[in-house]
Amino acid sequence: MTMQKEFKTLRHAYGFDEVAIVPGDATLNPDQTNIEMKIGEFVFQVPIMAAAMDGVTDVKMAITMGKLGGLAVLNLEGVQARYKNPAEILARIAGTPQSEITALMQSIYAEPIKENLIGERIQQIKKADGICAVAVTPTNAKRYATICADAGADIYVVASTVTSARHISKSYHGLVFSELRNSIPMPLVVGNCVSYGACLELMQTGVAGVLIGVGPGAACTSRTVLGVGVPQITATIDCAAARDEYLRESGRYVPIITDGGFRNGGDICKAMAAGADGVMLGSIVAQAKEAPGLGYHWGMANPHPALPRGTRIKVGTTGSLEQIMFGPSSVTDGSQNLVGALRTCMGICGASTIAEMHQVEMVIAPAIVTEGKSWQMAQRGG
Repeated sequence: MTMQKEFKTLRHAYGFDEVAIVPGDATLNPDQTNIEMKIGEFVFQVPIMAAAMDGVTDVKMAITMGKLGGLAVLNLEGVQARYKNPAEILARIAGTPQSEITALMQSIYAEPIKENLIGERIQQIKKADGICAVAVTPTNAKRYATICADAGADIYVVASTVTSARHISKSYHGLVFSELRNSIPMPLVVGNCVSYGACLELMQTGVAGVLIGVGPGAACTSRTVLGVGVPQITATIDCAAARDEYLRESGRYVPIITDGGFRNGGDICKAMAAGADGVMLGSIVAQAKEAPGLGYHWGMANPHPALPRGTRIKVGTTGSLEQIMFGPSSVTDGSQNLVGALRTCMGICGASTIAEMHQVEMVIAPAIVTEGKSWQMAQRGG
């Protein structure tokens, strides 16, 4: 009898709700923890980045986040670089019925990017003594690099739904990250990826940071439309292994930033335990009073002219950015005082640094969010 051979084997991948962090044998005062994140020569007191999405980051948000110790990334292919008065456009997006929003987005984002606005936005952030991080897609990375450098941008982020170091196209000479890195005077952060191999190859091009995550964002529908993605805990663990391997082979440490899918401080703690050096937040920061989305959040693939892969969601406005970052919390869902949650978790685990947090034990725990919580679940359902 001929034994049938397996065509493909699958491994289990884990998201935030399927794992838990094991407390340490020794504990530490939370205020003794060091949660710094480093990108190139820049050191951030808080390992939190605000996403390069139009409902999350504008010039005001970038300045405010910088003052609080984190980093907000300005999208140079959104309304900030297409319209002189983006606030008017953002108000239209917030005020449009859901049934009409995709068509409106497609119309709004059909407006050409204006290169003079790129420089203006960067200079507005720099004039306020902020660290200016800007984001572009791979298509425009080479075109806008010089403009951003001349305007004084500090960190250059090249991001798309999926990014690899080996992109095959019919163009004569496409984007090569090692060449781009050598052509700009600022750290280059790239993303997004979810696998060991892709992450390692990106690091080998000389980049200063890698964004981890495909499709987990609250406003992203790539996992539904395209069927791609890896749950964030597994993606982070795999890419952390690539980071450590690259450190062994090169002597250079490249931080990984887990991007998307966060709902609360517990998710941030789990990402750090899985190996992240920092996190990038969208919907949580979109809830801030300072957020330009006016209580709404949407993915940057939403306005795609032929294949929209995002949706506008209403996140509401829950408090100031400072309250979301540092408290005091006025909600019980863990979406405020994120820094306090991270420091407290590190203290419980006896981890004084993020690097030590990488070493704490985690367990597979699918019942972690429901065990003993019947009353909470019933009240949420009501």
